[in-house]
Amino acid sequence: MAGVWAVVALFAVVTAIWSEHVGVPLRDPYGIIFRRRLSSAVVLLFVLALADAVVRTVRRDGLRGWRLRTNLRILAERWTKERIILALTGLLAYHIVYVCYRNLKSWDAFNTPRDSDLLRFESWLFFGHSPAVLLQDLLGRDLAAHVLTAIYTSFTNLVPLSFVAALAFAHRIRDGYVLLTAAIWVWILGIVSYYAIPTLGPFASAPQDFSSLAHTEITDTQTKYLDQRANLLSDPSGSHSFASISAFASLHVGYTCMVVFMLWYYGFKTLSRILAGYLFFVMLATVYFGWHFVVDDVAGVALAFLAVVLARWMIYPRGRPKRSADVLHPGSDSDTAAGP
Repeated sequence: MAGVWAVVALFAVVTAIWSEHVGVPLRDPYGIIFRRRLSSAVVLLFVLALADAVVRTVRRDGLRGWRLRTNLRILAERWTKERIILALTGLLAYHIVYVCYRNLKSWDAFNTPRDSDLLRFESWLFFGHSPAVLLQDLLGRDLAAHVLTAIYTSFTNLVPLSFVAALAFAHRIRDGYVLLTAAIWVWILGIVSYYAIPTLGPFASAPQDFSSLAHTEITDTQTKYLDQRANLLSDPSGSHSFASISAFASLHVGYTCMVVFMLWYYGFKTLSRILAGYLFFVMLATVYFGWHFVVDDVAGVALAFLAVVLARWMIYPRGRPKRSADVLHPGSDSDTAAGP
């Protein structure tokens, strides 16, 4: 935990310094970013831990032999005081980084957008065409819009499920910390990329390319985000003035790709391939709706790779043991490593 908390503390200090620089205090509008997310993660951890104990009981005694008393005993044996402390402090560390990330992302609105540079590059890359318009012509602008909306918005469920499941199911919680730490690095590296190339995304800088799309939840969200950014710029002192737009790099792609890499690391080869298919459609959606430029998605993949490398180095600086009790399969007590 020392290395993880050192990174968290440093990121918090950077956030505090930048807050002073822009003259805007750290905010958690309506408690949604920190308090609600942290409490929901703790509840999800309890639910998954209980489900894991049930699976372990059934695997050992069979469905007919399942007893509540046995299930509770297995739960108590597995969730020692030390494991509970590590899991809860891990969730706290993650959410401190996340609230700092969201505030720094909000303050990116004060930087000068460079969308025009990326629009020119993208036009050159696609021989004078908009990749978003090309996708819309290929997939259509009605049914495809609704399908891709469902895929894109499902990301909000993937994020908490991934890092909480890693802590809940890892036979040895140190292995779960690899994914948790990688998730932390995704948000930190994302801020670096946001400030390196501040952008709003094609939907804001080239709105004419998306005016013919069917009205979806994403349409409303994009309008809301533009309004929020305008409110922050007009009244930075407003208690709920908060922006949520930054395009480079795509962290929808970055985070999802990180989970794909981690599933492969844990040994879930089939599941990682399935999620890679989901990632492909997420990438399509980011371009189709104009959330991101194509280069944002490429940067997201590179960011994910770097996040996993840093996480593995922090948690297993000497390399992961070839044989250990580090399996992430729910209900498994195998001592054989589940991945490279």
